[in-house]
Amino acid sequence: MIFDYSLDSAKNWLFDPLVGKIVSIFLVIVLVFVILNAIKRKFIIKITDTSKRYKARKALNFTGYFLSSMIIIAIFSDQFAKLTVFFGVAGAGIAFAMQEIITSIAGWFAISFSGFFRTGDRVQLGGIKGDVIDIGVLRTTVMECGAWVNGDLYNGRIVRIANSFVFKEPVYNYSADFEFLWDEMIIPVRPETNIEQVLKILTKISEEVVGEYALRATTSWKHIVSKYDIEDAQVTPLITASLLMDRINFTVRYVVDFKHRRITQHNLTVQIVKRFAEHDPPISLAATIIEVEDIRKK
Repeated sequence: MIFDYSLDSAKNWLFDPLVGKIVSIFLVIVLVFVILNAIKRKFIIKITDTSKRYKARKALNFTGYFLSSMIIIAIFSDQFAKLTVFFGVAGAGIAFAMQEIITSIAGWFAISFSGFFRTGDRVQLGGIKGDVIDIGVLRTTVMECGAWVNGDLYNGRIVRIANSFVFKEPVYNYSADFEFLWDEMIIPVRPETNIEQVLKILTKISEEVVGEYALRATTSWKHIVSKYDIEDAQVTPLITASLLMDRINFTVRYVVDFKHRRITQHNLTVQIVKRFAEHDPPISLAATIIEVEDIRKK
């Protein structure tokens, strides 16, 4: 009798409609992800462009989650109608307890469809500056620049920032519509230096080192002017001079690719020092001189 009772219980459990639905959900979801993984191995891996391969993989993952959600809703649709009141009461409490998560999901939608930034962009988000390497549903992953490393170079630290920050703080994008930055160098020279010669040398060096950026930036800036209510700024190199008490400061203003700012400063510095030394007579950089008087001789 015990054996028969146990067998009947097992049969009742096995043929329970709820168990059947759970098993069906499990099998169908496994099948969906097996198909998606096969697509990744067969097609996605063959995409050579890193950005396109990343986007295709993310789109495929999202499709899997979406299909899984639809399958669960479809199978339990008759049960959901009975739980409407319960979900209404519980939903308010859950929403309050998970407001940060909900805001982060809303931030993900804003990032995905409003163009705040995309993978590959250099941003400053939540006080962190770096390149966006992944955009998840809850967090954005950034390869950090700066901090203890001078210049716009990676420091090796990966930072994950909650997507909710897009609603709380400004989002600085260094490469959204205009993939260039304005940068400046100040070159101090002695006040007796021939100004015309210095201007001529700096202009020639600027055209050689950053002239290509200026040509590319001209087309990009025209797009900005047509899209936004903004003045038509100068993107070609600009050299200006200002007179101080003990020197003349020449400022070289130019546009540069947002990832090449430091190496461009290096190239400009090397050429400026070289051309100043080759000039006849050599052009001397200004330096602050401090005279120390020995009072013991008095």
